[in-house]
Amino acid sequence: MLDPISMAAITAVLGAVGSGVASEAGKWAWETAGGLVRRMAGREVAAPTRPEERDAVARIIHDSVRSDPELARTWSTFARTVQTTGATIGRPRLPASVRFFTDRKGAMRLLDREAGRKADGRPRVALLYGDDSMGTSALAVHWGWRAENLFPDGQLYLDLGRRGTGSAHTAGSALRELLLRLGLSDERIPPSEPERIDAFHRVVADRKLLLVLDHARSAAQIAPLLTSAPSVLTLVVARRPLSGIDAFPVPVGPLADRDAARLLTKIVGKQAMRSARAALPAVLARCGGSPYALRAAAPRLLDPGPLTAAPPHHEPTGGPTMSDSDPVRTAAEDAYRLLRPDAARLYRLMGLRHWPAFDAEAAAWVADIDADAAEELLGGLADVLLLEHTDNGRYRYRPSVRAHAEEAAYRQEGIAGCSAATTRAVEYYLRLSVTAARAALPESWRVPEALADGPDAACAGRGDAVARLAVELPNLVEAVATAEEFGKPDTVLTLCRALWPLQLKAGHHEAVLPALRIGTAVADAQVPGSRTAGALHAQLAHTLGELQLGDEAGAEAAAAARDERAAGHTRGLASAVEFLGLLRLRQWRFADAYDCFDEAHTVLDGIGPDDEGAADVPRARALLERHRGRALRGLGRLDEAQEHARRALAAFRANGEAYNTARALTDLAEILLAAEEPAAALPLTDEAIRILSEENADQHVEYLRRLRERCSGPRE
Repeated sequence: MLDPISMAAITAVLGAVGSGVASEAGKWAWETAGGLVRRMAGREVAAPTRPEERDAVARIIHDSVRSDPELARTWSTFARTVQTTGATIGRPRLPASVRFFTDRKGAMRLLDREAGRKADGRPRVALLYGDDSMGTSALAVHWGWRAENLFPDGQLYLDLGRRGTGSAHTAGSALRELLLRLGLSDERIPPSEPERIDAFHRVVADRKLLLVLDHARSAAQIAPLLTSAPSVLTLVVARRPLSGIDAFPVPVGPLADRDAARLLTKIVGKQAMRSARAALPAVLARCGGSPYALRAAAPRLLDPGPLTAAPPHHEPTGGPTMSDSDPVRTAAEDAYRLLRPDAARLYRLMGLRHWPAFDAEAAAWVADIDADAAEELLGGLADVLLLEHTDNGRYRYRPSVRAHAEEAAYRQEGIAGCSAATTRAVEYYLRLSVTAARAALPESWRVPEALADGPDAACAGRGDAVARLAVELPNLVEAVATAEEFGKPDTVLTLCRALWPLQLKAGHHEAVLPALRIGTAVADAQVPGSRTAGALHAQLAHTLGELQLGDEAGAEAAAAARDERAAGHTRGLASAVEFLGLLRLRQWRFADAYDCFDEAHTVLDGIGPDDEGAADVPRARALLERHRGRALRGLGRLDEAQEHARRALAAFRANGEAYNTARALTDLAEILLAAEEPAAALPLTDEAIRILSEENADQHVEYLRRLRERCSGPRE
């Protein structure tokens, strides 16, 4: 059994606590650790945000507990409340392979060679590269399924580049997805990228895994995802060689005519191939050895289907030079020429922007048609490979196909028509986001007011509203970028404010960050010193704080306070100062945190009984009492901390706020335990467990149960 005061055990505890700060229970544990470290060091110690900083803090703890038995007992007691077990892998799987696959024997042998290479400390990485239509992704997945027995711990797949311009994976968001698929709960994923890299490397160190990183854009994007673990093979799929990574190159080029004909035969059958013998050389020439183009051409060797039954009523998008240069665009052009006019129009209009994955409702709004008709047309476009189905029932374009659709739109619709369609798309996502945000947080003054002509359909409940925002988030980020590009600042600001429920309830911080950066820049340019500017700086500060970008978060919180003060919005000013205090708590700057909460309390004194925000003041004061107690606990001023925690508890009980009552009970129990009063803390933990069990707050309850063990367990 690992010695609880060894360097390894202390480092593991700090890592586990730091990984859990996304949840309320994790914040309690993190602040407790910060108070203990301050006591051990006899001074303020900055909270670690990187592995090397964590190791330095672990050394402080180790040296202290080795020389002081009382501190050793206190640390060991705290460490027992921290869950340090690793992830449980349930055996992740690759997506389904394609039914028809041919040739690629040379590439398969190269992959076999890298997989079987003797471990020598170098990352086991292969880079498959080729044009968008050459089947690099299909090759990686097909080989992965064929080699499944080499990876008993599973096969991870992550699409790095098919989520739209505003929401393409960063290294941090990619690591978050991988850790989720490896079994870590959302609350236990470290907030900062360096800590995620460290956690990923530790989780996969002894696993036999295949990792497929599809549509990689750069070496910088994937470098943090590479590991030297001897039994992990990473397949990187890209459109070109990526300098800067040490990978075994596997070029993927066009199929030879013989193999291309074999693939077509597998798809359409021998009879159709015999019937199309005269046209085959021209088909093969236009497809250029591209598996995608060949699959797209296959339906035209058979029955054309309902979408191609009527003669086209639109012009081709370009001449032979354009088509011959890119097999994907060639295939798209050939399919497009045969579309019915309504299908062709929908194809063009939805391709005007990089919507990551859209549904029939959005398409209907953009094309100004019935939703059922849009669903039928989208399905038909997917049948002829002009769209792809996603795994959640939506649709998306291949990048080259979308470029073809966009070009067709500008030729057929003109600038005015394209602008009108794009405006309708942004308006759709604006209406959807505001309606869902109001349903998710109807009591919040931070979300925008309901639109006068908003949609009639309401979400089933708060959870449904947050889920709707989450599934549309990549599109909302793209809508923000589109509105900014089209000179619609009010729309940008409203869309960004509608993201607040996702930040508060769902933690999609990497995904919302690009939109919030756009939003704050637009606010500063268009409405500086306004409530809206203050609200957006506060939202950005919140997300940066959750990502442990403390300096930036502090600057944004200060900007929020500046704008709220300039706007005369007292309630917003108090909130901005409060947030800065919460940021200081996370940074273990307990004295600064207390000063912020004190300042926010004073700001609230400026709200009279008839002023705007007066109804929020009692609850805001109760929260500040609770926060002041937390800061004082970190400073070791336990008697004063108890006073504030008890006042907060009384206020929440009086208001009937079950969740905040349980949080205040937990605060008070932590303070009493720090004061060596476990008997007094025990009934508080029991009451908090009862309340939070009814609230289905499972992660909080698990933490409280471990806290209860500290109250009732044997003393060391």
